[in-house]
Amino acid sequence: MAAPDDTPLLTPPQRRLVGTALGFAAIVGIFALVIFSLRMLGLVAREFSGVIWPIATAGILALILQPFVRFLEVRLKLRRLSAVIVLYGVVVLAAAGIVLAIAPAVIGQIIDFFNYLPTLWQHVVTWSGQHFPEWLATFRKYSDVPAVKNALAALTAQAQDFATHLMPSLKQAGAGLFGLFGVVASLAIVPVYLFFFLMADSRDPTRRIADHLVFLRPPLRDDVVFLAREFIGIVVAFFRGQLLIGLIMGALLATGFSIAGLRFGLALGIVIGLLNIVPYLGSILGLSIVLPLALLQPEGGLWLVGACLGVFVAVQAIEGWFLTPRIMGQQTGLHPVAIIFAVFFWGEAFGGILGMLLAVPLTAFFVTAWRLVRKKYFSADAPAAADV
Repeated sequence: MAAPDDTPLLTPPQRRLVGTALGFAAIVGIFALVIFSLRMLGLVAREFSGVIWPIATAGILALILQPFVRFLEVRLKLRRLSAVIVLYGVVVLAAAGIVLAIAPAVIGQIIDFFNYLPTLWQHVVTWSGQHFPEWLATFRKYSDVPAVKNALAALTAQAQDFATHLMPSLKQAGAGLFGLFGVVASLAIVPVYLFFFLMADSRDPTRRIADHLVFLRPPLRDDVVFLAREFIGIVVAFFRGQLLIGLIMGALLATGFSIAGLRFGLALGIVIGLLNIVPYLGSILGLSIVLPLALLQPEGGLWLVGACLGVFVAVQAIEGWFLTPRIMGQQTGLHPVAIIFAVFFWGEAFGGILGMLLAVPLTAFFVTAWRLVRKKYFSADAPAAADV
């Protein structure tokens, strides 16, 4: 009887090649799964944004306001219902005072700004023709080329379509009113959600997660609870800090622009400051609006451009050197380039402003998750698979 052949099926180099190929295929599969999941999440976020926005807003506000409710319970010895009612009263009175103090001027300036936009565009065209005639001549020369003309027509059509979504025409008045009703209804339901969230005793919102994950092994269950707790902490720290920073920056910008003599300075400063809740968004949009307006308004010029630029630089310095280190600390630990990339990435993944708002918390969460996985499962002292 012939002896069995002990020759291995694959030689060591072939095994290494097959292992490399399988590892590469696994990496490609993981990336494909991640991209597919992000696409599905973005589709869900866009399709059900009217449902997601109110409950997400109320949830974030509840996490931010919970310490104030506990303060009223401990210091004033109030029941939770009484503490929530007192907090609602304080917030309503403060909001009413702010609205009565600055809302008429801000709303008036916003309306005047939109009415002024056609005049501003005419000033831009006239100023460009006076100072850069060769560029204007080049534009007019190539604007007759069919390819350029088609591209401009497509851009114009997209702009008009965007405008019709923002300001529905009379033919779309019914849909516009329905959309407006939906927005009002969404805003009205936020306080209701917020009330019930605040009524819940949520010193640790993640304390019951482990009870619903009994199908996981204890170490993995602990990791999931840890990541959930970290994500909630990042969201609370980020939005609490960014809201406070945005309000302070808005007040500083509005004051600086008004003193410098910028037209619509009060409204632009407040709006730009609040837009900085999305990192760098307010600064980028603000510079693109404020500088041309300062240059081309009737009493403006280069001196006003310099003054507004100085206000921007001063406020950004205060924000970078004082506000963010004192208020935010190192909660995210992300590089500015990573933050800018995250804003555009998550904005594209979730289809707009929702992704941009959640960009920093989501990125910080995934960085934290990767550090945990790398330390616990890929490091040299990681526990054996059987122990996990």
